[in-house]
Amino acid sequence: MTSPEDQEPARRPSGPSETPETPGTPETSETSAAGEASEVSAAGESSEASGTSVASGVVTKDRIYRSPGGIVGGVLLLGLVGWLGIDAIVAGEGRTPWLALAVLILIVPLAVALTLRPAVYAGEDRLRVRNPFRVIVLPWGQVAALRSGYSNEVVAASGKKFQLWSVPVSLRARKRATRQETRARAEQRDGRTASRSADGLGPLGGFGGGGRARAGRAVPDGPARAQTDQVMDELRQLWEAHEKDESAQGEVTVRWAWEILGPAAAGAVVLGILLAVG
Repeated sequence: MTSPEDQEPARRPSGPSETPETPGTPETSETSAAGEASEVSAAGESSEASGTSVASGVVTKDRIYRSPGGIVGGVLLLGLVGWLGIDAIVAGEGRTPWLALAVLILIVPLAVALTLRPAVYAGEDRLRVRNPFRVIVLPWGQVAALRSGYSNEVVAASGKKFQLWSVPVSLRARKRATRQETRARAEQRDGRTASRSADGLGPLGGFGGGGRARAGRAVPDGPARAQTDQVMDELRQLWEAHEKDESAQGEVTVRWAWEILGPAAAGAVVLGILLAVG
């Protein structure tokens, strides 16, 4: 006969439970990596529209330069044109409302293009110039020079020149900056002379204490520069810092602003037809 111990089945030693491997785990990690790569790629494609740059997978905001005077002038011009045009459309008789409408379709896009539209977007990998009728994208590696004369312009490696409409040159501001620099240097020179004479007797035998206050006046470091010249200096610094970067290489692209040219051309055609039928 068998003993009760022999009839009992052998018990397995207790231990940590084994979890069956789930297939597809590497595919999940690869999918997430691909998703992250697609997100970076999408950010790079939309950088031109949002005013950002993608350098080494890091999205950075661009520096935006506009003309405050152009924006103010454009708002005033659009307000005047809109007021006159709407008044002619509402109160006009005969062909006047149609002529006013055609003029509005022609003038409003041109006014926006020449005043509100111009801007310069400077990032770590490229310079994007939005002029009235074109958009030029220049990687820093394709920029040959940034020039300031009677107009501010960027020169591509191919030799083509593109004007920066949103950074206009002001000769009056340059002359004012030159006068300020000359005045500051003269005050600095007079202050040094007065401080030296203050240690002893003045030229008339009195103590030169009055020169101490002038000597303490702060003198700006470096030459005085006009606002637009300072903007060009900042653009040159970005260019020199990033022209050798791998992300700053590529081709120069130029795109016409059909969103401006199309409505303006349509308004011109309608206006011409109305005047010809007249």
